[in-house]
Amino acid sequence: MKANRQILQLAIPNVLSNLSVPLLSSVDTALVGHLSEVYYIGAVAVGSMIFNFVYWGFGFLRMGTTGLTAQAYGNENQSEMFSLLIRALLVALVCSLFIILLQFPIVKFSLFLVQASADVEQHAGIYFKIRIFAAPATLSLYAIQGWFLGMQNARFPLYIMLLVNVVNIIGSLFFVIGLGMNSDGVALGTVIAQYTGLLFSGFLLLKFYGYPRNQFDWAKILHLDELKRFFTLNFDIFIRTLLLIFAFSFFTAKSAEICDGILAANTILLQLWMLFSYGIDGFAFAAESLVGKFIGAKSESDTKTIIKMIFYWGIGLGIIFTIIFLAFGKPIVSIYTNNEYLIRLAMSFIAWTIFAPIINSICYIWDGIYLGATASKAMRNSTFVAAIIIFLPVYYLSIDTLGNHGLWLAMTLFMIARGLTLTLMAKKNIFRLPTK
Repeated sequence: MKANRQILQLAIPNVLSNLSVPLLSSVDTALVGHLSEVYYIGAVAVGSMIFNFVYWGFGFLRMGTTGLTAQAYGNENQSEMFSLLIRALLVALVCSLFIILLQFPIVKFSLFLVQASADVEQHAGIYFKIRIFAAPATLSLYAIQGWFLGMQNARFPLYIMLLVNVVNIIGSLFFVIGLGMNSDGVALGTVIAQYTGLLFSGFLLLKFYGYPRNQFDWAKILHLDELKRFFTLNFDIFIRTLLLIFAFSFFTAKSAEICDGILAANTILLQLWMLFSYGIDGFAFAAESLVGKFIGAKSESDTKTIIKMIFYWGIGLGIIFTIIFLAFGKPIVSIYTNNEYLIRLAMSFIAWTIFAPIINSICYIWDGIYLGATASKAMRNSTFVAAIIIFLPVYYLSIDTLGNHGLWLAMTLFMIARGLTLTLMAKKNIFRLPTK
Protein backbone atom coordinates (compact mmCIF):
# COMPACT_ATOMS: atom_id res chain seq x y z
CA MET A 1 0.00 0.00 0.00
CA LYS A 2 2.85 2.37 0.81
CA ALA A 3 4.40 1.73 -2.61
CA ASN A 4 1.09 2.39 -4.34
CA ARG A 5 0.64 5.63 -2.41
CA GLN A 6 4.13 6.80 -3.37
CA ILE A 7 3.49 5.96 -7.02
CA LEU A 8 0.14 7.72 -7.18
CA GLN A 9 1.41 10.82 -5.36
CA LEU A 10 3.89 11.28 -8.18
CA ALA A 11 1.96 9.80 -11.11
CA ILE A 12 -1.36 11.66 -10.78
CA PRO A 13 0.11 15.20 -10.93
CA ASN A 14 2.28 14.09 -13.87
CA VAL A 15 -0.72 12.69 -15.75
CA LEU A 16 -2.67 15.92 -15.19
CA SER A 17 0.33 17.96 -16.31
CA ASN A 18 0.71 15.87 -19.47
CA LEU A 19 -2.98 16.14 -20.34
CA SER A 20 -2.73 19.94 -20.38
CA VAL A 21 -0.37 19.76 -23.40
CA PRO A 22 -2.96 18.73 -26.03
CA LEU A 23 -5.43 21.25 -24.53
CA LEU A 24 -3.05 24.14 -25.25
CA SER A 25 -2.38 22.88 -28.76
CA SER A 26 -6.11 22.65 -29.42
CA VAL A 27 -6.71 26.24 -28.23
CA ASP A 28 -3.93 27.60 -30.44
CA THR A 29 -5.28 25.71 -33.44
CA ALA A 30 -8.83 26.89 -32.76
CA LEU A 31 -7.69 30.51 -32.49
CA VAL A 32 -5.94 30.63 -35.84
CA GLY A 33 -8.56 28.31 -37.31
CA HIS A 34 -11.13 31.09 -37.02
CA LEU A 35 -9.01 33.65 -38.86
CA SER A 36 -9.74 34.67 -42.44
CA GLU A 37 -6.93 32.67 -44.08
CA VAL A 38 -6.31 28.93 -43.71
CA TYR A 39 -2.55 29.29 -44.03
CA TYR A 40 -2.36 30.63 -40.48
CA ILE A 41 -3.25 27.13 -39.24
CA GLY A 42 -0.49 25.69 -41.40
CA ALA A 43 1.97 28.30 -40.12
CA VAL A 44 1.33 27.40 -36.46
CA ALA A 45 1.39 23.67 -37.27
CA VAL A 46 4.69 23.88 -39.16
CA GLY A 47 6.27 26.26 -36.64
CA SER A 48 5.21 24.10 -33.71
CA MET A 49 6.52 21.00 -35.49
CA ILE A 50 9.97 22.60 -35.84
CA PHE A 51 10.07 23.45 -32.14
CA ASN A 52 8.82 19.99 -31.20
CA PHE A 53 11.75 18.41 -33.02
CA VAL A 54 14.27 20.89 -31.61
CA TYR A 55 13.04 20.71 -28.03
CA TRP A 56 12.45 16.95 -28.08
CA GLY A 57 16.16 16.60 -28.78
CA PHE A 58 16.91 18.52 -25.59
CA GLY A 59 14.57 16.42 -23.48
CA PHE A 60 17.66 15.01 -21.77
CA LEU A 61 17.73 18.20 -19.67
CA ARG A 62 14.65 16.92 -17.85
CA MET A 63 15.24 13.18 -18.01
CA GLY A 64 18.90 13.19 -17.02
CA THR A 65 18.37 15.71 -14.24
CA THR A 66 15.56 13.66 -12.69
CA GLY A 67 17.56 10.46 -12.35
CA LEU A 68 20.72 12.09 -11.02
CA THR A 69 18.81 14.30 -8.57
CA ALA A 70 16.70 11.39 -7.33
CA GLN A 71 19.84 9.39 -6.58
CA ALA A 72 21.38 12.32 -4.71
CA TYR A 73 18.07 12.69 -2.82
CA GLY A 74 18.04 9.02 -1.86
CA ASN A 75 21.67 9.34 -0.74
CA GLU A 76 20.74 12.49 1.26
CA ASN A 77 23.50 14.43 -0.50
CA GLN A 78 22.22 18.00 -0.16
CA SER A 79 25.26 19.60 -1.76
CA GLU A 80 25.03 17.43 -4.87
CA MET A 81 21.28 18.07 -5.22
CA PHE A 82 21.91 21.80 -5.48
CA SER A 83 24.95 21.37 -7.71
CA LEU A 84 22.88 19.29 -10.15
CA LEU A 85 20.29 22.04 -10.42
CA ILE A 86 22.86 24.72 -11.25
CA ARG A 87 24.74 22.36 -13.59
CA ALA A 88 21.56 21.59 -15.53
CA LEU A 89 20.59 25.26 -15.73
CA LEU A 90 24.02 26.22 -17.08
CA VAL A 91 23.75 23.57 -19.80
CA ALA A 92 20.20 24.72 -20.60
CA LEU A 93 21.32 28.34 -21.04
CA VAL A 94 24.30 27.41 -23.23
CA CYS A 95 22.13 25.15 -25.43
CA SER A 96 19.44 27.81 -25.77
CA LEU A 97 21.99 30.41 -26.85
CA PHE A 98 23.23 28.05 -29.56
CA ILE A 99 19.65 27.52 -30.75
CA ILE A 100 19.09 31.28 -30.98
CA LEU A 101 22.40 31.80 -32.82
CA LEU A 102 21.52 29.00 -35.26
CA GLN A 103 17.89 30.05 -35.73
CA PHE A 104 18.24 31.06 -39.38
CA PRO A 105 19.75 27.80 -40.70
CA ILE A 106 17.32 25.82 -38.51
CA VAL A 107 14.22 27.49 -39.92
CA LYS A 108 15.55 27.54 -43.50
CA PHE A 109 16.42 23.86 -43.46
CA SER A 110 13.14 22.91 -41.77
CA LEU A 111 11.01 24.83 -44.27
CA PHE A 112 13.04 23.30 -47.11
CA LEU A 113 12.15 19.82 -45.84
CA VAL A 114 8.47 20.63 -45.33
CA GLN A 115 7.99 22.36 -48.70
CA ALA A 116 4.78 24.14 -47.69
CA SER A 117 3.06 26.93 -49.62
CA ALA A 118 4.68 30.36 -49.79
CA ASP A 119 2.11 31.86 -47.38
CA VAL A 120 2.58 29.07 -44.84
CA GLU A 121 6.38 29.36 -45.07
CA GLN A 122 6.26 33.13 -44.62
CA HIS A 123 4.09 33.07 -41.50
CA ALA A 124 5.75 29.95 -40.08
CA GLY A 125 9.05 31.83 -40.37
CA ILE A 126 7.63 34.80 -38.49
CA TYR A 127 6.17 32.48 -35.83
CA PHE A 128 9.55 30.78 -35.44
CA LYS A 129 11.54 34.02 -35.19
CA ILE A 130 9.32 35.25 -32.36
CA ARG A 131 9.01 32.03 -30.40
CA ILE A 132 12.74 31.21 -30.64
CA PHE A 133 13.44 33.80 -27.94
CA ALA A 134 11.57 31.63 -25.45
CA ALA A 135 14.34 29.00 -25.77
CA PRO A 136 16.26 30.02 -22.59
CA ALA A 137 13.07 29.83 -20.53
CA THR A 138 11.85 26.60 -22.16
CA LEU A 139 15.09 24.66 -21.68
CA SER A 140 15.56 26.05 -18.17
CA LEU A 141 12.07 24.82 -17.30
CA TYR A 142 13.05 21.36 -18.55
CA ALA A 143 15.95 21.35 -16.10
CA ILE A 144 13.92 22.74 -13.19
CA GLN A 145 11.00 20.37 -13.71
CA GLY A 146 13.39 17.43 -13.90
CA TRP A 147 15.01 18.58 -10.67
CA PHE A 148 11.66 18.87 -8.88
CA LEU A 149 10.74 15.34 -9.99
CA GLY A 150 14.08 14.07 -8.73
CA MET A 151 13.29 15.73 -5.40
CA GLN A 152 10.09 13.58 -5.31
CA ASN A 153 7.93 16.64 -5.97
CA ALA A 154 5.45 16.22 -8.82
CA ARG A 155 3.13 18.98 -7.60
CA PHE A 156 5.37 21.90 -8.51
CA PRO A 157 5.85 20.80 -12.16
CA LEU A 158 2.04 20.52 -12.36
CA TYR A 159 1.58 24.03 -10.94
CA ILE A 160 4.19 25.40 -13.36
CA MET A 161 2.64 23.67 -16.37
CA LEU A 162 -0.87 24.86 -15.47
CA LEU A 163 0.33 28.45 -15.02
CA VAL A 164 2.27 28.39 -18.30
CA ASN A 165 -0.74 27.03 -20.19
CA VAL A 166 -3.21 29.48 -18.64
CA VAL A 167 -0.94 32.46 -19.38
CA ASN A 168 -0.34 31.11 -22.87
CA ILE A 169 -4.05 30.80 -23.61
CA ILE A 170 -4.88 34.25 -22.16
CA GLY A 171 -1.95 35.85 -23.98
CA SER A 172 -2.86 34.25 -27.30
CA LEU A 173 -6.49 35.33 -26.91
CA PHE A 174 -5.39 38.89 -26.12
CA PHE A 175 -2.97 39.20 -29.03
CA VAL A 176 -5.11 37.41 -31.64
CA ILE A 177 -8.61 38.55 -30.71
CA GLY A 178 -7.84 41.72 -28.76
CA LEU A 179 -5.06 43.16 -30.92
CA GLY A 180 -5.98 41.53 -34.23
CA MET A 181 -2.71 39.63 -34.62
CA ASN A 182 -2.51 36.17 -36.24
CA SER A 183 -0.03 33.31 -35.86
CA ASP A 184 2.55 35.82 -34.61
CA GLY A 185 0.23 36.57 -31.67
CA VAL A 186 0.15 32.90 -30.75
CA ALA A 187 3.97 32.83 -30.79
CA LEU A 188 4.19 35.94 -28.61
CA GLY A 189 1.75 34.43 -26.13
CA THR A 190 4.00 31.36 -25.88
CA VAL A 191 7.11 33.47 -25.22
CA ILE A 192 5.44 35.42 -22.40
CA ALA A 193 4.04 32.22 -20.88
CA GLN A 194 7.43 30.47 -20.82
CA TYR A 195 9.15 33.34 -19.00
CA THR A 196 6.21 33.59 -16.59
CA GLY A 197 6.71 29.91 -15.80
CA LEU A 198 10.44 30.45 -15.29
CA LEU A 199 9.84 33.32 -12.84
CA PHE A 200 7.30 31.23 -10.95
CA SER A 201 9.79 28.34 -10.79
CA GLY A 202 12.37 30.69 -9.29
CA PHE A 203 9.83 31.75 -6.66
CA LEU A 204 9.10 28.12 -5.75
CA LEU A 205 12.81 27.30 -5.49
CA LEU A 206 13.52 30.32 -3.30
CA LYS A 207 10.51 29.91 -1.01
CA PHE A 208 10.40 26.16 -0.48
CA TYR A 209 13.99 25.01 -0.97
CA GLY A 210 16.03 28.03 0.08
CA TYR A 211 17.76 28.16 -3.31
CA PRO A 212 19.69 30.04 -4.52
CA ARG A 213 20.33 31.55 -1.09
CA ASN A 214 22.77 28.70 -0.44
CA GLN A 215 26.36 29.58 -1.11
CA PHE A 216 27.48 28.60 -4.61
CA ASP A 217 30.28 26.04 -4.59
CA TRP A 218 31.53 26.50 -8.14
CA ALA A 219 34.37 24.03 -7.62
CA LYS A 220 31.81 21.30 -6.91
CA ILE A 221 29.36 22.43 -9.61
CA LEU A 222 32.13 22.40 -12.22
CA HIS A 223 33.92 19.32 -10.85
CA LEU A 224 35.37 17.45 -13.82
CA ASP A 225 34.19 13.95 -12.85
CA GLU A 226 30.65 15.14 -12.12
CA LEU A 227 30.51 17.12 -15.37
CA LYS A 228 31.73 14.07 -17.28
CA ARG A 229 29.03 11.91 -15.70
CA PHE A 230 26.38 14.54 -16.43
CA PHE A 231 27.36 14.94 -20.08
CA THR A 232 27.86 11.21 -20.69
CA LEU A 233 24.41 10.44 -19.32
CA ASN A 234 22.75 13.22 -21.28
CA PHE A 235 24.60 12.44 -24.52
CA ASP A 236 23.35 8.84 -24.38
CA ILE A 237 19.80 10.11 -23.79
CA PHE A 238 20.23 12.57 -26.67
CA ILE A 239 21.27 9.78 -29.08
CA ARG A 240 18.38 7.60 -27.87
CA THR A 241 15.98 10.49 -28.47
CA LEU A 242 17.33 11.09 -31.98
CA LEU A 243 16.72 7.40 -32.77
CA LEU A 244 13.13 7.73 -31.56
CA ILE A 245 12.64 10.87 -33.66
CA PHE A 246 14.10 9.02 -36.65
CA ALA A 247 11.71 6.07 -36.26
CA PHE A 248 8.56 8.20 -35.97
CA SER A 249 9.68 10.59 -38.73
CA PHE A 250 10.47 7.63 -41.00
CA PHE A 251 7.02 6.22 -40.27
CA THR A 252 5.37 9.52 -41.25
CA ALA A 253 7.52 9.95 -44.37
CA LYS A 254 6.81 6.43 -45.61
CA SER A 255 3.10 6.90 -44.90
CA ALA A 256 3.19 9.96 -47.18
CA GLU A 257 4.92 7.94 -49.90
CA ILE A 258 2.00 5.50 -50.03
CA CYS A 259 -0.70 8.15 -50.52
CA ASP A 260 -2.34 11.14 -48.84
CA GLY A 261 -5.16 9.01 -47.47
CA ILE A 262 -2.78 6.60 -45.74
CA LEU A 263 -0.80 9.52 -44.36
CA ALA A 264 -3.96 11.04 -42.87
CA ALA A 265 -5.23 7.72 -41.49
CA ASN A 266 -1.86 6.79 -39.98
CA THR A 267 -1.52 10.24 -38.45
CA ILE A 268 -4.90 9.87 -36.72
CA LEU A 269 -4.03 6.41 -35.40
CA LEU A 270 -0.63 7.61 -34.23
CA GLN A 271 -2.41 10.37 -32.30
CA LEU A 272 -4.11 7.61 -30.31
CA TRP A 273 -0.65 6.20 -29.51
CA MET A 274 0.33 9.65 -28.28
CA LEU A 275 -2.88 9.96 -26.27
CA PHE A 276 -1.98 6.82 -24.35
CA SER A 277 1.59 8.04 -23.86
CA TYR A 278 0.28 11.13 -22.00
CA GLY A 279 -1.23 8.81 -19.40
CA ILE A 280 1.52 6.22 -19.11
CA ASP A 281 4.23 8.88 -18.93
CA GLY A 282 2.82 9.92 -15.56
CA PHE A 283 3.78 6.51 -14.20
CA ALA A 284 7.08 6.50 -16.10
CA PHE A 285 7.96 9.84 -14.46
CA ALA A 286 7.05 8.33 -11.08
CA ALA A 287 9.41 5.46 -11.86
CA GLU A 288 12.23 7.92 -12.59
CA SER A 289 11.77 9.63 -9.24
CA LEU A 290 11.27 6.57 -7.03
CA VAL A 291 13.77 4.20 -8.64
CA GLY A 292 16.40 6.94 -8.55
CA LYS A 293 15.66 7.61 -4.88
CA PHE A 294 15.90 3.98 -3.82
CA ILE A 295 19.02 3.33 -5.89
CA GLY A 296 20.58 6.40 -4.28
CA ALA A 297 19.63 4.96 -0.89
CA LYS A 298 21.08 1.56 -1.97
CA SER A 299 17.81 -0.17 -1.07
CA GLU A 300 17.47 -3.15 -3.39
CA SER A 301 14.25 -4.44 -1.83
CA ASP A 302 12.48 -1.08 -2.21
CA THR A 303 13.76 -0.77 -5.78
CA LYS A 304 12.37 -4.18 -6.74
CA THR A 305 9.04 -3.51 -5.01
CA ILE A 306 8.50 -0.16 -6.70
CA ILE A 307 9.43 -1.57 -10.13
CA LYS A 308 6.93 -4.42 -9.70
CA MET A 309 4.14 -2.06 -8.65
CA ILE A 310 4.91 0.44 -11.42
CA PHE A 311 4.53 -2.35 -13.98
CA TYR A 312 1.19 -3.37 -12.48
CA TRP A 313 -0.07 0.19 -12.86
CA GLY A 314 1.42 0.69 -16.33
CA ILE A 315 0.19 -2.56 -17.88
CA GLY A 316 -3.16 -2.12 -16.12
CA LEU A 317 -3.55 1.30 -17.72
CA GLY A 318 -2.57 -0.22 -21.06
CA ILE A 319 -5.33 -2.83 -20.74
CA ILE A 320 -7.87 -0.09 -19.98
CA PHE A 321 -6.86 1.87 -23.08
CA THR A 322 -6.98 -1.29 -25.20
CA ILE A 323 -10.55 -1.98 -24.04
CA ILE A 324 -11.52 1.66 -24.78
CA PHE A 325 -10.01 1.56 -28.29
CA LEU A 326 -11.65 -1.82 -28.95
CA ALA A 327 -15.09 -0.66 -27.81
CA PHE A 328 -15.05 2.93 -29.07
CA GLY A 329 -12.47 2.96 -31.86
CA LYS A 330 -14.73 4.38 -34.55
CA PRO A 331 -16.27 7.18 -32.43
CA ILE A 332 -12.79 8.17 -31.27
CA VAL A 333 -11.46 8.26 -34.84
CA SER A 334 -14.50 10.31 -35.81
CA ILE A 335 -13.42 13.02 -33.36
CA TYR A 336 -10.36 13.63 -35.54
CA THR A 337 -12.18 13.66 -38.89
CA ASN A 338 -15.70 13.59 -40.34
CA ASN A 339 -14.42 12.29 -43.69
CA GLU A 340 -16.09 8.90 -44.13
CA TYR A 341 -13.35 7.63 -46.43
CA LEU A 342 -10.65 8.44 -43.88
CA ILE A 343 -12.68 6.90 -41.07
CA ARG A 344 -13.06 3.64 -43.02
CA LEU A 345 -9.38 3.69 -43.96
CA ALA A 346 -8.26 4.25 -40.38
CA MET A 347 -10.57 1.52 -39.10
CA SER A 348 -8.98 -0.98 -41.50
CA PHE A 349 -5.68 -0.54 -39.63
CA ILE A 350 -6.95 0.18 -36.12
CA ALA A 351 -6.04 -3.30 -34.83
CA TRP A 352 -2.42 -2.09 -34.62
CA THR A 353 -3.57 0.71 -32.32
CA ILE A 354 -5.97 -1.38 -30.23
CA PHE A 355 -3.20 -3.59 -28.86
CA ALA A 356 -0.51 -0.90 -28.83
CA PRO A 357 -1.21 0.33 -25.24
CA ILE A 358 -0.43 -3.08 -23.72
CA ILE A 359 2.65 -3.55 -25.91
CA ASN A 360 3.96 -0.02 -25.54
CA SER A 361 3.40 0.23 -21.80
CA ILE A 362 6.32 -2.14 -21.18
CA CYS A 363 8.99 -0.05 -22.90
CA TYR A 364 7.50 3.23 -21.59
CA ILE A 365 7.74 2.01 -17.99
CA TRP A 366 11.22 0.59 -18.53
CA ASP A 367 12.27 3.99 -19.92
CA GLY A 368 11.32 5.62 -16.63
CA ILE A 369 13.09 2.91 -14.61
CA TYR A 370 16.30 3.16 -16.63
CA LEU A 371 16.26 6.96 -16.40
CA GLY A 372 15.91 6.73 -12.62
CA ALA A 373 18.84 4.31 -12.55
CA THR A 374 20.79 6.63 -14.92
CA ALA A 375 21.44 3.55 -17.09
CA SER A 376 21.50 5.69 -20.22
CA LYS A 377 23.97 3.58 -22.21
CA ALA A 378 21.63 0.58 -22.07
CA MET A 379 18.69 2.79 -23.15
CA ARG A 380 20.73 4.07 -26.09
CA ASN A 381 21.77 0.57 -27.14
CA SER A 382 18.23 -0.77 -26.81
CA THR A 383 16.80 1.95 -29.04
CA PHE A 384 19.60 1.43 -31.58
CA VAL A 385 18.81 -2.29 -31.82
CA ALA A 386 15.08 -1.61 -32.09
CA ALA A 387 15.42 1.11 -34.74
CA ILE A 388 18.29 -0.11 -36.93
CA ILE A 389 18.27 -3.88 -36.53
CA ILE A 390 14.51 -4.47 -36.20
CA PHE A 391 12.45 -1.52 -37.48
CA LEU A 392 14.22 -0.79 -40.78
CA PRO A 393 14.75 -4.40 -41.96
CA VAL A 394 11.16 -5.38 -41.10
CA TYR A 395 9.85 -2.39 -43.03
CA TYR A 396 11.87 -3.10 -46.18
CA LEU A 397 11.12 -6.84 -46.05
CA SER A 398 7.36 -6.42 -45.60
CA ILE A 399 6.29 -3.20 -47.34
CA ASP A 400 5.98 -4.69 -50.84
CA THR A 401 3.80 -7.59 -49.72
CA LEU A 402 1.89 -6.11 -46.78
CA GLY A 403 1.73 -2.45 -47.79
CA ASN A 404 0.67 -0.18 -44.92
CA HIS A 405 0.27 -3.20 -42.65
CA GLY A 406 4.00 -3.76 -43.15
CA LEU A 407 4.69 -0.23 -41.94
CA TRP A 408 2.58 -0.79 -38.83
CA LEU A 409 4.23 -4.20 -38.29
CA ALA A 410 7.65 -2.51 -38.32
CA MET A 411 6.54 0.14 -35.83
CA THR A 412 4.93 -2.44 -33.52
CA LEU A 413 8.02 -4.67 -33.56
CA PHE A 414 10.11 -1.56 -32.87
CA MET A 415 8.20 -1.03 -29.62
CA ILE A 416 8.31 -4.75 -28.74
CA ALA A 417 12.07 -4.82 -29.34
CA ARG A 418 12.57 -1.83 -27.06
CA GLY A 419 10.61 -3.50 -24.26
CA LEU A 420 12.28 -6.89 -24.75
CA THR A 421 15.87 -5.62 -24.86
CA LEU A 422 15.34 -3.40 -21.83
CA THR A 423 13.88 -6.39 -19.98
CA LEU A 424 16.86 -8.58 -20.88
CA MET A 425 19.35 -5.90 -19.83
CA ALA A 426 17.62 -5.11 -16.53
CA LYS A 427 19.52 -7.70 -14.45
CA LYS A 428 22.84 -6.06 -15.29
CA ASN A 429 21.75 -2.42 -15.38
CA ILE A 430 18.96 -2.14 -12.78
CA PHE A 431 19.08 -5.05 -10.33
CA ARG A 432 22.74 -4.63 -9.51
CA LEU A 433 22.61 -3.10 -6.04
CA PRO A 434 24.04 -4.50 -2.81
CA THR A 435 21.52 -5.00 -0.01
CA LYS A 436 21.53 -2.05 2.32
